[in-house]
Amino acid sequence: MSLSPVEEAEHHLKLSEECLAEAEELLKRGDYVRASEKGWGAAAEIVKALATREGRELRSHGELHKEIARLTTATGDDEVRHLWLSATALHQNFYENWLPPEIVEKSIEDVKKLIEKFKKLLQPR
Repeated sequence: MSLSPVEEAEHHLKLSEECLAEAEELLKRGDYVRASEKGWGAAAEIVKALATREGRELRSHGELHKEIARLTTATGDDEVRHLWLSATALHQNFYENWLPPEIVEKSIEDVKKLIEKFKKLLQPR
C-alpha cells in the first residue's frame, strides 16, 4: 500500500522527531558518536518530509544537499544552510569521532532549530 504525499511527509516527520529524541537521550549518556548520527538522521528526515509532501523522493546525500539549497533560496533564510552544515558535521562525526562534546551538543541544538523552521513549512497552507 502506497502512502499519499501528506502521509509520507508525516512518516518522515515522525522519524525526525524520534531521531531527535534519541539524540538527546544519547547526549545525556555521553554517547556523542551515536548522538551525532541520530542528530543527522533527524535533520535528513525533516528535509525528506518537505520534499515528499511535494511528491518528490530524495534518495541520496546529494539530493538532500540540493534540497537544502532549494529551500534556502525559496525561504530566503540563509540560516537554513548554516544549520544544515551543523547536521552534516554530525554525520561525519559518526564516522570520524573528531568533534568535542560541546560542539556535538551545540550542533544538535542547531538541528533542533532547523527542525522547528521546517515544521512551520510543513503546516497546512
